[in-house]
Amino acid sequence: MTRTVIESKTKTAVMGFDEPFCVIGERINPTGRKILNEELEAGDFSRVEADAIAQTMAGATVLDINSGAVFSNKMAEDPRYADNNFVEPALMEELVKRVQAIVDTPLCIDSSVPGALENGLAAAEGRPLLNSVTGEEERLELVLPLVKKYNVPVVAISNDDTGISEDPDVRFAVAKKIVERAADFGIPAHDIVVDPLVMPIGAMGTAGLQVFTLVRRLREELGVNTTCGASNISFGLPNRHGINNAFLPMAMAAGMTSAIMNPVALPIGPKKISEKKAEIEAAGIILPEGIDDETFVTLFGMGSTKPRAGKEMEAIRAANFLTNNDDGGAAWITMNREAPKAGQEGRGRAGRKGGRRRG
Repeated sequence: MTRTVIESKTKTAVMGFDEPFCVIGERINPTGRKILNEELEAGDFSRVEADAIAQTMAGATVLDINSGAVFSNKMAEDPRYADNNFVEPALMEELVKRVQAIVDTPLCIDSSVPGALENGLAAAEGRPLLNSVTGEEERLELVLPLVKKYNVPVVAISNDDTGISEDPDVRFAVAKKIVERAADFGIPAHDIVVDPLVMPIGAMGTAGLQVFTLVRRLREELGVNTTCGASNISFGLPNRHGINNAFLPMAMAAGMTSAIMNPVALPIGPKKISEKKAEIEAAGIILPEGIDDETFVTLFGMGSTKPRAGKEMEAIRAANFLTNNDDGGAAWITMNREAPKAGQEGRGRAGRKGGRRRG
């Protein structure tokens, strides 16, 4: 049975057909995150550290670390900063060191820059996942030697120099080519994690069916584990969580063994709380005096003021339970156990200290 092993210094994550679904947390990525990008340029890694902790607590089994930052201010002072080959290697090394100093979650080293991949691999403790290699011959020749040198698993993305094909047979053929080329370097199929590429369902009505069919073929014909950018399926649509929550268990049932995704439900901020309070007061509803923000957002179904596991994690853990990959439902029960209220920690039933008394 195919098992892809990813390790930190102290923890092991395993992808496999009979293993719990592997959640690869995606938030340590400056692409499209303006504030994070600016903080990294200023040498501020506090948000990275907070994201590492929040994703781990929400249930991520692996943390993706992407170094694709654009340092616009430094670029104006030094033209070398316009080149990702200059920026990313040093940034990746620092990101890896910062993250593994604060959590022991296994890592996924993510960059299109070979120098950043190697620096990340060199800095990582354990056996990280490498993200990624594609089917272009030049890319295969650059990345596969690194995979072999550091003895790590790699994400294989099903596109090549012709781009991303809408034909699932073409995407399968690219994946097969990568698996075969990896074998030429002595890299076994169990260390190849194929991303068959998820198309937006809003743009292609057969996108979901394509992925499910591809995942089954990849499992049955190539014997490889699979992953995807889970949120791609719902891109551009309303209620994306609803679509993602249906897609993930269906992909798991087809044989998908991991996904790169956000495991965290982002906290509700002061602005949204103020707007909601104004809306409630305008409706003539009188709020209890001194109500705290966490009680308020819980009471009105807004979420939480603290990071917590997102709805997608609920769907994944339910699917793990239903496929007998959650022994006795322990993870499901733990996730859904109500947290004790302030002052009630350590109390048993009915809030009595020490639980039930004996007569």
